[in-house]
Amino acid sequence: MQPRRTAAAVAVLLFSTLLLLPSAADAHNITRILAQHPEFSTFNHYLTETHLAPEINQRETITVCAVDNAAMSDLLAKHLTIGAIRNVLSIHVLLDYFDGKKLHQITDGTALAATMFQATGSAPGSTGFVNITDLKGGRVGFAPQDGPVAATFVKSVEAIPYNISVIQISSILPSPEAEAPAPAPSQANITAIMSAHGCKVFAETLLANPDAEQTFQSNVESGLTIFCAGDEAMKSFTPRFRNLTAAGKQSLLEYHGIPVYQSLAGLKSSNGLTNTLATDGASKFDFTVQNDGTDVTIRTGIAPRISYQDLKSEPFDLS
Repeated sequence: MQPRRTAAAVAVLLFSTLLLLPSAADAHNITRILAQHPEFSTFNHYLTETHLAPEINQRETITVCAVDNAAMSDLLAKHLTIGAIRNVLSIHVLLDYFDGKKLHQITDGTALAATMFQATGSAPGSTGFVNITDLKGGRVGFAPQDGPVAATFVKSVEAIPYNISVIQISSILPSPEAEAPAPAPSQANITAIMSAHGCKVFAETLLANPDAEQTFQSNVESGLTIFCAGDEAMKSFTPRFRNLTAAGKQSLLEYHGIPVYQSLAGLKSSNGLTNTLATDGASKFDFTVQNDGTDVTIRTGIAPRISYQDLKSEPFDLS
């Protein structure tokens, strides 16, 4: 079996010139979608508990295969660790868009879909892939790669083409690899890392705002990317920062983090709205990632655009 990567991973990206200033925007929210359907309340709860929900909200072109409370009871009866539950549920997040219509019109009757479990690097080999097959009688089957059909399509729950599709499947997809105990996360001192790489003022500002600092630290286990402003940028912005309310200071700092590990290579392959640590219900503090070849641009809607060329350091992977 290949070594299992720990869940703790932090990417620190240094911007030399500007702070990101938030603008309100709309994006899909998996917890709000599922909250309208009480039969998925347990599934919804564990998406939040395992920190998968913000990762789902951050992605585009995705399918969530939800299971009802009875199916979740079968999973919880195994008394898995929270890390293992996260891995199992991440198999139920497909990195492609499949609504009810597409499921019944699969080319050649079968498709292989990568899952969020595969994308984390925690899945040994290709165990993070799911086979989708059109069966007799109009049924659609789901199976771990090289395994028998373990669940069938029940209904479409929500579809926002071609952004997110939420469907119900009949049961949890089994995976011994995902159910294996996840290793304990490493402990990362994120402010020390930032201070050592040109973001000392940002780190000190974060430490002076303990609520924001705790938000960053609590996301290390599930994955975190920090867009830290360089010292010169922070020094020039400090007079304006001091005039903010306590809540405003917290939101602005949290706007510089996203609740998922995202390398520079990952940013190059990402497009669209991205939720941040400041995103909370109606307070949609998002920014937009736009790619053009090897150039990556982040647009907040308020601040001047920030381009990939402003990044001065590679991410520090603490996994």
